[in-house]
Amino acid sequence: MELAWSEADAAFRDEVRSFLEEKLTPELRRAGRLATSVYSDHEASMEWQRILHERGWAAPAWPVEYGGCDWTQTQHYIFSRESILAGAPNLSPMGIRMVAHAIVAYGTEEQKSYFLPRILTGEVFFCQGYSEPEAGSDLASLTMAAVDDGDDLIVTGSKIWTTHATEANWMFALVRTSKTGRKQQGITFLLIDMTSPGIEIRPLVMTSGEEVQNQVFFDGVRVPKKNVLGKIDDGWTVAKYLLVFERGGAAAAPALQVMAERIAEAAAEQPGPSGGRLIDDPAFSAKLAEARIRTEVLEILEYRTLAALSAGRNPGPASSMLKILGTELSQTITQLTLEAAGPRGRVYQPHITAPGGPVADYVPPADGYVSGEEWQAVAPLRYFNDRAGSIYAGSNEIQRNILAKAALGL
Repeated sequence: MELAWSEADAAFRDEVRSFLEEKLTPELRRAGRLATSVYSDHEASMEWQRILHERGWAAPAWPVEYGGCDWTQTQHYIFSRESILAGAPNLSPMGIRMVAHAIVAYGTEEQKSYFLPRILTGEVFFCQGYSEPEAGSDLASLTMAAVDDGDDLIVTGSKIWTTHATEANWMFALVRTSKTGRKQQGITFLLIDMTSPGIEIRPLVMTSGEEVQNQVFFDGVRVPKKNVLGKIDDGWTVAKYLLVFERGGAAAAPALQVMAERIAEAAAEQPGPSGGRLIDDPAFSAKLAEARIRTEVLEILEYRTLAALSAGRNPGPASSMLKILGTELSQTITQLTLEAAGPRGRVYQPHITAPGGPVADYVPPADGYVSGEEWQAVAPLRYFNDRAGSIYAGSNEIQRNILAKAALGL
């Protein structure tokens, strides 16, 4: 594995940096800075997607014939890394990073020609309908039924923890079309128009104060069979393919390194428990040093996976390993951020992340608007949100089971 960028890669990195410097407005950078999770403010995210689409960079990992970029694996990594370092808003992964790949692999020509261009422009915005109240990490236990009715499937049931369901106009969902055989059989991958009659969305307020998650109810919703992706009763095959893109493929280490650097900068200004600077407190500085070392280790592991992909090799269960390490390290770093924020980090003020909310300048707590600096107000919200990181996309316990079987043969 060669750790230094080649001249061509360095030139590409400079091109990306110039583009980000020119196109990332202060408003877009603020939206990226205030994001409490992998999802940025919806309007800012869509505006950034529009700008990227104009450049042809909205979906670089797609096949070139559908609007992707003819980049090397290293260039994909550089683009992801530089975007994170510049503070760009995150694009919603549901369409571009996830279901689009399944449509390319399993979709009909009609499905590809309709959905792919519209995903790029943002005209079609997907949410994911996987989890149910009784089917989370054990997704094969899902029960939302889709009954055959001529040219349609009649869908009844509910999905939960559905991110951006209120903004989405399409959902990709797993539904139960048969109860015979193994529970992984009889599942169908379905594309559902969210404007269809019989759909009700109920927002779920998170501990961070956001209403990003929802429960979606389906009462006899009629879905044309032409919206089945792959084959009826074989949706598990499509879902497994898509999970590769959900759990891997992005650089997590750069964002965590930036967070750790900012903690160090803040701790140099914040008072510690003994009256001196927080950064000089031995207990805190030891925890921060360990976290920073772990970000370096994670980056090396991401480089190793990148090297394998660049050489045309299958990295195997690396996506499970990186998912575990990345999410648990993120939880450690958000906890350190909360510690660095001090007493003002304990004030619950979710309005700080709302579009058009307060600016970064300090506002005295007496006015009841914002207590502390912007990063201090965001710290507890990000901490709360990040507790779910080790659960979503397959809980880390499940990922460890995958590693035990695939890597250790247990």
